[in-house]
Amino acid sequence: MSTALLRTAAELHARVRHGRRAVVMTMGALHEGHATLIRGAREIAGPDGEVVVTVFVNPLQFGAGEDLDRYPRTLEADLKIAEQAGADAVFAPSAEEVYPGGQPQVRVTAGPMGTLLEGASRPGHFDGVLTVVAKLLHLTRPDAALFGQKDAQQLAVIRRMVRDLNFGIEIVGVPTVREADGLALSSRNRYLSTDERRTALTLSRALFAGRDRHAAQEALRARAREVPSTRARAEALSAIGESRAAADAHAVAKAVPNAAAAVRAAARAVLDEGVHFDPPLKLDYLALVDPSDFTEIDDDFTGEAVLAVAARVGTTRLIDNIPLTFAAPGAAS
Repeated sequence: MSTALLRTAAELHARVRHGRRAVVMTMGALHEGHATLIRGAREIAGPDGEVVVTVFVNPLQFGAGEDLDRYPRTLEADLKIAEQAGADAVFAPSAEEVYPGGQPQVRVTAGPMGTLLEGASRPGHFDGVLTVVAKLLHLTRPDAALFGQKDAQQLAVIRRMVRDLNFGIEIVGVPTVREADGLALSSRNRYLSTDERRTALTLSRALFAGRDRHAAQEALRARAREVPSTRARAEALSAIGESRAAADAHAVAKAVPNAAAAVRAAARAVLDEGVHFDPPLKLDYLALVDPSDFTEIDDDFTGEAVLAVAARVGTTRLIDNIPLTFAAPGAAS
């Protein structure tokens, strides 16, 4: 069965539903990252359920001077990708269908989380995101909605909205899909020239450097937990030439409060290199945050965290992030 193209809410609501409905919201210009979301939706909906992909370039989330007019619109190609990935329907409404009578007077606001990082760089952006997501959730009426973790702050504010306003919909985060060179897949990657793409790789390289520093610290802490700090044990290790390794492990274990700072420093060092490229990387922010509210974590933080970066290369603004887990002292890695 071919994927149906629906233009109005009436057409969507007229469809007979069987089983669960899972929705993937996009602004079009679909790529493998979107296809991964659609395949995940297919698994959630099951063979008897329905997968709906929305394609809508939302004007509310673009600020003055941003790329609303040049944002790629490739509906025919999008339909093919959606069908190949397992979508039953593509809902591609007009702006008039989503916002009858013009821009809405009543909107959903993102609160304090919406003023940080992306929200600080793009004032009002998350209010526009939440308003359209709320409308599309009401229009599509899904049981589950899937969003990519590449837009980690967007995923966080959507989860908060759904929880705070009792939407009763499962929000599923899907890991970031990357190209072979490490660049996170994005519809905006097509804007990059060859030289700009080389500079853009600084974002993922910085994140990987932070991840590698974190992994090394966690490994040393794990080893330190296995080495009792007794004189007899130290003498035994010294006899077999392992006293330095044991001492290093204990030193790192005692430096837990500096773990977050070391991760930031490793990522920052790579980003500083990008400033000297041609064209140069223009950093917007580097942050290591708590994903529950996107505030910067303290040096003694334990639990899940997100290392996030945003920068401009030429006229293209890119974001990326990776998840990290900081173990508590004495806990298993």
